[in-house]
Formats: sequence, C-alpha cells, structure tokens
Amino acid sequence: MSAEANRIVQKLWSYCTVLRDDGLSYGDYLEQLSVLLFLKLAHEQTQPPWNQESPVPEGYDWSTLVGKDGVELETQYRRVLEHLGKQHGLLGLVFRKAQNKIQDPAKLKRLISDLLDKERWMILSADIKGDAYEGLLERNARDTKSGAGQYFTSRPLIDGIIECLAPQPGETMIDPACGTGGFLIAMFLYIVEHFREMTREQRDHLRHQALHGIDIVQSVIRLCAMNLLLHNVGPTAVQIDEVRRQLLAEGVPPGDVDKQLDDLLPVRTDMPYGSWDPSATTSWPPMFPLGASPRSRLSVRRAMWVAKPSPTNGTTSGPPPPTSSSTLCSTSSRCSRSMAAPR
Repeated sequence: MSAEANRIVQKLWSYCTVLRDDGLSYGDYLEQLSVLLFLKLAHEQTQPPWNQESPVPEGYDWSTLVGKDGVELETQYRRVLEHLGKQHGLLGLVFRKAQNKIQDPAKLKRLISDLLDKERWMILSADIKGDAYEGLLERNARDTKSGAGQYFTSRPLIDGIIECLAPQPGETMIDPACGTGGFLIAMFLYIVEHFREMTREQRDHLRHQALHGIDIVQSVIRLCAMNLLLHNVGPTAVQIDEVRRQLLAEGVPPGDVDKQLDDLLPVRTDMPYGSWDPSATTSWPPMFPLGASPRSRLSVRRAMWVAKPSPTNGTTSGPPPPTSSSTLCSTSSRCSRSMAAPR
C-alpha cells in the first residue's frame, strides 16, 4: 500500500474508534463510509474539470447533507438512503437496504464535513483509492466477532491463485461467492499488468464485461460494488445514467430500462435456489433445484452455466440477456460507447 493510501486509511479508521463508543461495529462504519463516499464521488464529478451531470436525483445528493447538522442532518440522511435504495442500476446496488447506524448527529456531521468533504477523491488515482478501500476492508475482516473475515480473502493468497490461473484478455471470470470482490479485482490488475499492449476492444471488455460477481448478502455486495468502483472496474453511476437517458430517449419503457441497467452491473445479489427449467435459456441468473445438493455445489454449477461456451463461436458467452440475445448486446455496446472516455 502506498504512503498516500495508508494516510487515508489511518485518517478514516481513526474515526471508527470514536464511533465504537456508540456501539457501532466496524462493518456498520464501513457501510456508512461506503454510501457517503459514493455521494461525495458523484458530487465531485459535477465540479470542474469534469462538469458531468449528477447521477443522483436532485434533493438527495451530497450538497443536501453538507450544509445541515443536528436533527435536520439526520432526517435528510435517512431520506437520502431510503430514496436512493429504491433506484435501479448502481444507485440501487450501493444503497439498497442501507440504514443510518450513526445515532449521534454531531458525529455524522464530523464524518461528512471533516473526514470526507475535505478530501478531493476524484484527483486520487485508482490505485490510491482502491488500495485505501481494500485497506479498510482488511481491517474490518480482522474483527473476528463480526464474521467479516468470511467475505475477505487476503491479497497474497488471492494473488497466488490468480498467478496459477493466468487469465488472458478476452476471458470472463465469474465468482459465485464474490464477497468484497478481491478475486475480481486481482484478475483485472493481473491482466492490466501483464498485457500492456491490449487493444481498445480488449480493454473495454476487461473493464465492462469480463468480470461477474454474485453474493447473497446485500451489505457485502455494497462493499464489493464500491471496491470495484474505486478500482475503476465497471461502469460509474454517471455512465449508467447516460445509458438510461439514451434508452428513455429511444422510447424504451421505464421498466425495461431498469432491467437493462441492472444487467450492466458487474455484481448482483440475486442468487436463486428454486426450480429451474434448463430450456429457459433467456433467464439469468439460472434457477437450480435445491434438492439435496449443498449450496456450494449449486454455486459452482451456476458459475459453470454462466461461463459456458457460446454454441456459435466457442467463446465465453457470459450471462444471457433477460429477454433476447440482442437486448444485452445492444445495451452493452451502447454502454461501451458512453464509457469510451478515460476515467
């Protein structure tokens, strides 16, 4: 970890000890940190030199929190979490079921104004932001009482496994129990490091289509989504919002737009264990019969199904679309075009 990333970890983690006195666990603190950091990043993208439209609905963004304190701040924070948790796409993935766990408005104010608002996160490189966040995840995993360690695998072990797998550009990785996303990020970094002469198409595939993670725990998926976002893996909220506006302008029904946006996300929480019709190839994720098989075996079978070779070209097909083979392809290429600009 770089010196700058370590500084940020120390700064953010030191405040956790203050909140621990109020009964807040490490995991709860990391959850609050994640949703607030997401809002701060979205806000910074609207400022110079980026000047992008905010993906967060007006009235529920970072600026509505910064200028408040006391009961007014606490009330607005709850409104923000509740409203954004009902959205689709990356907003819903990060905010779904999120709750305010900081009972003292003064301490919430300090977290927002002193720790997060004073830092300019967008100017930090992905290496620094990503390493800092992974440092927080690692510290959270050391809290044996919370059981958080089951969702975090140490980086040396991950790196050793990825070295053995030796992934290549164009390949797809599915982690059916992704936890906080360590294996997905390690595969991304391995390919970037070992294949520096990738074509633009290969880079787009790696960033937006190659990595798929699933977990059944919403709070863990939230951490995984933020971990990927801070490492510049997958679409940002701004880019997904751009795709949403394009689809609506083309007359796509809002309900179908929401489904297509969810299909662009690199991680999901829908891990179904029920009846499954093998002939229903247009449904993703597939439904496996629970029967007597342990869930771990079902997870492996499910990952194998998602990663199965395409019958037409023998390449890894990834998750099939929710309605037709053209739907996801069309949405993915539209998403790739809107994400062509460097981040």
